[in-house]
Order: sequence, then C-alpha cells, then structure tokens
Amino acid sequence: MTDQLKLALAIALLIAGVAGFYVFADQIMAVRVLSVLAGLGAGVAVAWFTEPGRRFIVFANESVAEAKKVAWPSRKETLQTTAIVFGFVVVMALFLWLTDKSLEWVLYDLILGWKKS
Repeated sequence: MTDQLKLALAIALLIAGVAGFYVFADQIMAVRVLSVLAGLGAGVAVAWFTEPGRRFIVFANESVAEAKKVAWPSRKETLQTTAIVFGFVVVMALFLWLTDKSLEWVLYDLILGWKKS
C-alpha cells in the first residue's frame, strides 16, 4: 500500500510540475522549464524508493549488461550490408518499374488499343 501511495505522490509531483509551467505563465521561460524539471525530479526521486522503482533500476542495469554482450558488426561489415541493401532496393525498383511498364503496354496498347499520342 505504501508503494501505491508513493507512486501516487510521484505522479502528483509530476502533474504539479507541469501545472507550474502554466501557473508561471507570466514568468520567463527558464522559471517555467525549471518548474517542470523540479516536478519531474521530485517525482522520480519519490518513485525511486518504491518496489517498482527498484525493479526498474535492476531491469535497466541488466539491460545495459546484455547490450554489452552483443557482438556489434564492424564498420566494414556495416558498410557491406548497407551496400547490399541499397543494391537490392535499386534492383527491385527497376524490376517493379519494368513490370509496371510492361503491364501498361500490354493492357493499354495491345488489349484496349489506347495508343499514346
């Protein structure tokens, strides 16, 4: 129950920060942005001490550890793969253009007899 209250408080602080942006409409923009950042910071600080907040921190740390395990391609491999993709796109574009023009010629010129002037 306390976690739910803390999360509700965190959301209320965030809403208060956003509301402060509009309450301080006559102030300079820096004050208005600081209001939002203060609400966001206070909300995150309160949420940090909840069980879902702690689980999120553990999840984020595990995600970073998993990302470090990934075998990222080298620059050469990336450029080669990109070149293959671009080449395939060009070949497919030419194939589809030729197919379209062939069907246009067959339908309009041969079947319907709508010769272009």
